[in-house]
Amino acid sequence: METKQNTLQLPFFILFALFTLSFSTYAQTGSLKGTVSSIKEPKLFSASIALFNEKNTLVKAVLSNAEGAFAITRLPEGTYSLKITMVGYEDKIVPGITITDSLVNLGTITLNESAVQLNEVVVKKDKPLVQVLADKTVFNVENTINATGNTGFELLRKAPGVVVDNNDNVIVEGKSGVLFYIDGKQSFLSGSDLTNYLKTIQSADIESIEIITQPSSKFDAAGNAGIVNIKLKRNKNYGTNGTASAGYNYGRYGTSVNSVSLNNRTKKWNSYLNYSNRFGKSYNFMEFERQQNGKVFNSDTKTDYTSNANNVKIGLDFTKNRRNTFGMVLTGNFNNAYGDGRSRTPIRQITSNSIDSILVAQNKAHNKNYNLYANINYRFQDTTGVSLSTDLDLGRFNSDRNTYLPNYYYNPSETVILSSIINSQYTPVTIDVGSLKSDYEQRLWKGKMGAGFKTSLVETENTFDVYNYQSGQPVYNTTLSNRFNYKENINALYVNYNRLIKKFNFQLGLRMENTNSDGNLTSTQQNNDTRVRRHYTDLFPSGGITYNQNESNSWAVTYSRRIERPSYNSLNPFEYQIDELSVSKGNPFLQPQYVHNIKASHTYKYKLNTSLSYSYVSDFFAQVTEAVGQNKSRMTTKNVANQETINLGISYPFTVKNWWSVYLSVNAFRSKYIPTDPSFTGITQETLNIYGQNNFKLPKGINLEVSGWFNSPSVWGGTYRTASLGSLDMAVQKKFLKDKMTLRLAVSDIFYTSPWTGKTEFANVIINGRGGSDSRQVRFSLAYNFGNDQVKKVQNRSTGVEDEKNRIGG
Repeated sequence: METKQNTLQLPFFILFALFTLSFSTYAQTGSLKGTVSSIKEPKLFSASIALFNEKNTLVKAVLSNAEGAFAITRLPEGTYSLKITMVGYEDKIVPGITITDSLVNLGTITLNESAVQLNEVVVKKDKPLVQVLADKTVFNVENTINATGNTGFELLRKAPGVVVDNNDNVIVEGKSGVLFYIDGKQSFLSGSDLTNYLKTIQSADIESIEIITQPSSKFDAAGNAGIVNIKLKRNKNYGTNGTASAGYNYGRYGTSVNSVSLNNRTKKWNSYLNYSNRFGKSYNFMEFERQQNGKVFNSDTKTDYTSNANNVKIGLDFTKNRRNTFGMVLTGNFNNAYGDGRSRTPIRQITSNSIDSILVAQNKAHNKNYNLYANINYRFQDTTGVSLSTDLDLGRFNSDRNTYLPNYYYNPSETVILSSIINSQYTPVTIDVGSLKSDYEQRLWKGKMGAGFKTSLVETENTFDVYNYQSGQPVYNTTLSNRFNYKENINALYVNYNRLIKKFNFQLGLRMENTNSDGNLTSTQQNNDTRVRRHYTDLFPSGGITYNQNESNSWAVTYSRRIERPSYNSLNPFEYQIDELSVSKGNPFLQPQYVHNIKASHTYKYKLNTSLSYSYVSDFFAQVTEAVGQNKSRMTTKNVANQETINLGISYPFTVKNWWSVYLSVNAFRSKYIPTDPSFTGITQETLNIYGQNNFKLPKGINLEVSGWFNSPSVWGGTYRTASLGSLDMAVQKKFLKDKMTLRLAVSDIFYTSPWTGKTEFANVIINGRGGSDSRQVRFSLAYNFGNDQVKKVQNRSTGVEDEKNRIGG
């Protein structure tokens, strides 16, 4: 399997390297510099400076440093205009800048505080594909046409430094355990429920993906690898406006993706409605060769998924005055999905090629779930630096799952049924969440002090009802059925301080989290661990130092301690059946894993970013497979090792010609798993992850994009050794009707090189696996923007609340 896959990846990697790494330079002769200030702040840090040529095309965008200074070098001769923007200030345009072969010093440019809305002409420009900021990396999804038809989950593969493994686990800079946020609010879901939700979000609704590897104490401490925040689009225009889009993806089957967004904004009120759906069919395959107790089980499973997913978001903001803002957000996700699985498992002795029997199963699954969440928020901010934000969140997740599992054992020729076991499972899940959070900031000791609290309560109810079919009729199985209820309360306090001293920026924070949990199993089966209560308190320090050496160089060192708590299903001690040969059992004594992260980074000319990070995870937990009797296997989660990871990351956006721009991201990391469980085999693996994107501006307003990603052999979940995989994608875009209508056509995974292969071994069970989906697709979309295009100049409010994570295991 590996030889075939590597052969398929050869043309992908050659083309990917050709498009990404080959470029030429062009003559650049002049440069300019200046300083940004205001009446109250003589040195404005992080002001956005955009340089445009005579054709009103963006040439370069930079940020002012800690001294308010900026510089743009190696510019062709010509006439330019400069636009400076910063939240809370009026935009400043400096026209008629003539560049020759010398340095142009613009001196000090003073910005005025924004008191009224401006009606000046807005200079339109695109955000860069990737922005590397002091505290996060921002992947601007709306500016990549290769995102056409993708879901939010599929886009994660394209984000710099992000890897998605064979079980849909997300890995950032070589570490698993990512905390997901949607619009600054912590996701209520994890495991397969989170994956399924992200697969219902369309790329057309996503503005950017933020990757925060070293969160401050203001954020929840959960998430070993940090935070991934998916920001959905919000229209900032005045009046009534909106966007409607329709698309169709075709791979093995067809899928329809559609969305509409409406927005009405005045000086006081802003109301908005977003709706999107995804209807259609998808495909997945899994092949496993399991060696256990002298036998070989070769399973081949193909599954078709039919999905009817709908997302709705309704919001209302009221700006009472410049200091006080109130808001309310209601979100809902509804998905009605069907799974049709076809599994065939020949069974033989490991010393013989003759098949003893064949297990055939035609599984049917029906899953209806909905998420309903409400947020009420208030924000106060004045001109002295005092701000207060408070959020109240309530939510419910409900899932009704019905699975029909017929299992038939055949003779080697599949002509005679030797035996059969038929059952069905009803496994509903209900989760209720409540969260209250408040953050306060003010200027103190020539810096900024922040403090806040958060309290959250989660209640989950998991039902597992099993029915055995006798004479075609379902009979309730009291022995295998159970109820598992779990309550968790987390209370947190934090303090954070930030101060700028000359060229140094210091940040220090401390977060305290008190966790109280109670898991209660109800069943007729005798268990010694039917109820497990826990109470523990942890401290999570964080801090960093940034040194802005000059206009070309800035340095940073950051540190944080974080925690990854087990998912709820992984704590359920009941053993239940997945299929005839596989069972799953939770581990109520599973310990949370803790991580120490330290990272050093360097940024050159606000573009080339290089980082070196080290992390140490104690009590690393992984899903392992154990033997149960002669034929069956059991999946469970255990604390098996300590993990060390060293990661070198490089990202670089650059322009080859004015019609050709490139973004390149490389992560090379070494993971070492040090066993703490005698059944676990220690693994050390070096891995290379590359993502590249080329954008070509062709004649007649056509935009062509070629992008791809490549992962070398790696380790997934601490147990799976995997072969290389990757994908090459292409897309083309054309705008019509004064840029109001956009037509996009994309092809994903052209050489079909994203299917994975891997091997794992634990407690004398050896598994060789291969799997994938219908990732090679042709995608078409048509979008139309309508309404007022007068842009609002005042900062768009963002709540920044983090809701409690409901760790529903997959």
